[in-house]
Parts: sequence; C-alpha cells; structure tokens
Amino acid sequence: MQIAETLLIAIEELSKLPGIGKKTAQRLALHIIKSDKESAEKLAKAIIDLKEKLMLCKKCFNLSEDELCDICKNPKRDQSTICVVEEVSDVIAIEKSHEYNGLYHVLGGVLSPLMGIGAENLRIKELINRFHDEEIKEVILALNPDTEGETTSLYLAKLIKPLGVKVTRIARGIPIGGDLEFADEATIGKAMLNRIDL
Repeated sequence: MQIAETLLIAIEELSKLPGIGKKTAQRLALHIIKSDKESAEKLAKAIIDLKEKLMLCKKCFNLSEDELCDICKNPKRDQSTICVVEEVSDVIAIEKSHEYNGLYHVLGGVLSPLMGIGAENLRIKELINRFHDEEIKEVILALNPDTEGETTSLYLAKLIKPLGVKVTRIARGIPIGGDLEFADEATIGKAMLNRIDL
C-alpha cells in the first residue's frame, strides 16, 4: 500500500520524540489529521513557541521566558537554599511535590567519564560562583541515585563544604537507578523532607 509522503514525513518526525515509536507516531499523526485545523495550528504554534520564547535562566539554568525564571524572581522563595538537580525535568518533578520553597541550580547532566562528561561540561563553575554573589546557607543535592549521580554528589560536596555551606542530599525515597522525573509527588516530597547531611 502506498502511503502519502506528507504522512510518512510526519510519522518520521514524531517518532524522533523520546518514548515515541513508529506506531505511536502514526497514531498521533492520524489524530492530528482527524482534528480540526485550529487544533493543529495551536499545536504547531505551541511547538514553535517552545523554541522561540524559552531560554535558560541566567542564574539557575531553569527554563524561562525572561533572563531570570519565575522561581529566581520570586522574593517569597527561600533565597538561602539551592537545590542542585541534573535537568529541568527534575525541577518540574520537585515543584510538583510542593515540599520545597528554595532556589535551584540545573547542572545540565552528571559526571560520566565513560561518556566523556567531565566537570567542565557541567554548570559546576556557575554553581560555585553563586556562593560569592548570594548568601547561601544550604545546598541540597537532588541528583539521581545512580553511579553517576552519586559520583557527582560526592564531587560537589568536596567543592562546597570548604566554603562553609551545609551540604545535604535528598533521602533515599527515590529508588536506586530511578529517575526523579518518573517518581510520584509523595515520594519526592518525603525525600525532600527527609534529606540527610553528606
């Protein structure tokens, strides 16, 4: 059976999204075809807006529509605490728990010598610079509890402790080898409340 090239291109592009295989991409493409033109245009605009309107916060590297994200701009947040995470998706997961009211710092990954990712590839220097510009009393390391996350946590603790800042990590409510992004709000909330000293 011959399939229209436009549909094939849409399926190919949709299947490039994480977690979307060819069959799911085909279902999505067919759903878009069945929906009205206005819905398709809203979806297309939302995707373009993601690329054109969002940038990284110049302070914490969370996603933002301005130079500073809404979290960094919020004076009601605890300005003396920074939660260090691997990716923006981890900020979203922690925020959903409603148990943390401080600031964030998104590293953009974790140390992984096997993958060629060293300290210079992460936003570690920018994190350390924040201690000179801000009055930080505690750093919470909320990295995934896998080998790379643990290695990065220990590395950061060695850098930060000499600065006289308390270093904690979230409790072990997150399963070993799991991702914060996929943990439920209650588990993340308990992990934030029961964090421990490093």
